[in-house]
Parts: sequence; structure tokens; C-alpha cells
Amino acid sequence: MTSPDATDTRTTVLPPKDLAGMAELSRFLEDHTEPALLLGPDGRQVPLPMEVYEILEHVVAAMSANQAITVAPLGQQLTTQTAADLLGISRPTLIKLLDQRELPYDRPTGSRHRRIRLADLLAYRARRGSAAEDRLAAMTMQAAAAGLWDVDASRYDDALREARGGQGH
Repeated sequence: MTSPDATDTRTTVLPPKDLAGMAELSRFLEDHTEPALLLGPDGRQVPLPMEVYEILEHVVAAMSANQAITVAPLGQQLTTQTAADLLGISRPTLIKLLDQRELPYDRPTGSRHRRIRLADLLAYRARRGSAAEDRLAAMTMQAAAAGLWDVDASRYDDALREARGGQGH
């Protein structure tokens, strides 16, 4: 496990090269729905809170799929590049969102750099996903109302032209 430095409280862990142990842990978690006990090297046992157990299930599932895991508190301040990467957009596109006040940000005292809170970024991503789902639902309803839902793909362009009243694209 990599340890964070003083300015970065995120911790990214790569999956192990040999996933056999992860597969065994995954099977164990599938067979048990109640939190387990954490056993220390001195034999002392501490029950895992349900919240920690659920996080463990997510971590094991992702690592079993050979994915790295990053753990970060919601108050974590992200650079614009990191925030852009998490949204899957370019940094200039993120800067436009910040300038348009689509996403709140802070500017550390005496700095020209902007920082975005992880919680704000995740809330924006959820809003964006919800808006996209709403647009898709509206388009689906329009296609069904126009009789395009059951049209054969080879006839779709003609059917779309008919639905638009004979107008071109």
C-alpha cells in the first residue's frame, strides 16, 4: 500500500499480481453477510463495523477485477487535472465548467490554482448522469410516439424522415 504524503490524503492501491488470495477473500465475503472480526497479530479481535465491511466488499470486488482502488475523504481537495480525469473530460473543459459556475471550487490563499472538493465533484457527476438519463428517456418517448421504436434498422433513416414530415436531416 502506498502511503499518502502530508498534502494528499488519498491512498491508491494496485491489485496484487497474484489474484488467488483476492479470489479466496471474495468467496469468503460472498458466503458471509455479517461483518467479520479483525484479528491482530497479538490475537486480539475487534468486530468490523458494517460500514467498513461494506467498503471491504467493494474493494475486494474491484481488486478481483484487477482494478486499482483509491480511498479519499469526501472533503479531499482535488487539482483541476485530477478532477477532470475523474469526470473523464479534458482540463480545459473542466475550467470552462468552473468559470460557468457549474461546479464550485476554492482558491487557496495566495494561489492562482483552483481546488475542487471531491464531494462537489461527485454531486456534479451524479447531476450530470441524472440529466443524461432524463434526456435519453425523453428521446425514447419521442421515438416511440413517432413510431420509430419498432422500425427495422435498415429503414430507420426513411422512417425518421417520415416522422419529421418529409424534412431532411
